[in-house]
Amino acid sequence: MPEQTSKLTSMADLTSRSPIQNPWKLGGLSWKELGVRVWQEAQDDDLLGRAAQLAFYLLLALFPALLFFTALLGLLPLKPVIPQLLAYLRDMLPADALSLLEKYLQQVVEGSGGSLLSLGLLGALWASSSGLTAIMDALNVVYDTKETRTYWNIGVTAIAMTIGLAGFIILSTSLVLAGEHMAEGVANLLGLGEVFTIGWTIVQWPLIIGLMLVAVSVIYYFSPNVEQNWRWVIPGSLVAVVLWLVVSLGFKLYVENFGNYNVAYGSIGGGIVLLMWFYLSGIVLLIGGQLNAEIEKAAGRQARQHAVPPPVQSRSHA
Repeated sequence: MPEQTSKLTSMADLTSRSPIQNPWKLGGLSWKELGVRVWQEAQDDDLLGRAAQLAFYLLLALFPALLFFTALLGLLPLKPVIPQLLAYLRDMLPADALSLLEKYLQQVVEGSGGSLLSLGLLGALWASSSGLTAIMDALNVVYDTKETRTYWNIGVTAIAMTIGLAGFIILSTSLVLAGEHMAEGVANLLGLGEVFTIGWTIVQWPLIIGLMLVAVSVIYYFSPNVEQNWRWVIPGSLVAVVLWLVVSLGFKLYVENFGNYNVAYGSIGGGIVLLMWFYLSGIVLLIGGQLNAEIEKAAGRQARQHAVPPPVQSRSHA
């Protein structure tokens, strides 16, 4: 009986407080040890080079996506929404990059129509799915796993993630642009006055960040060729979202106060700034994936010591 009790207690520890089951235990590593491993593996896996590849695909996907979005707005009585959208983007993007997007949006709005809608949808779907395929390849390297999925499986997964992430982006954009009006309507309907509207202004940004966290988690969960529980992608997703906000605001501050890209690059300065922002975003996304991978590898070593299944397995061996 004492031995059985001891075994039950040991199993309870494994299921509650063990780094084998709890990703926030960091696989038994300290934050310093985890940081060192992420840094070393990022160099070994050439994350900077892969982030440059992602930046190219993101830039390639941006303008077809904007073409589709603005063509859709042009068919609907929503053109006044675009200045409001640019006003929100002004908080995140440097002025040079924003001016490039603003000029492009104005040109597309003037020529909005059904043909542009179809062209933009096809272009955005192709370029975005190609970018997600590149992310899948990069995260396979990060997880030290080989790709065993078929070409069609990879393509369908990339397209499905593209459509899903587009839905998250549209939902987030709708909350940003129409959330205040929706809050006013609900407040008037329920007779809550300005209290509900003020509450919305406080809640909207945490809600949008929450949607970003879900979108990044979707990428980390479905992209690598591994079997894993959803909870194991949360630490890297949270770090990636917070780091992306910090990097974006820091880069905006640097460009607008210290770096004058128009002097060095002339009229293409806005494009260079936009590409650099995508590059930094790619680095952040891959660092979050590398963080998850290192936690899961450390937890896997702990699992082998206790002769239990690891939390993450390659699909080729699952």
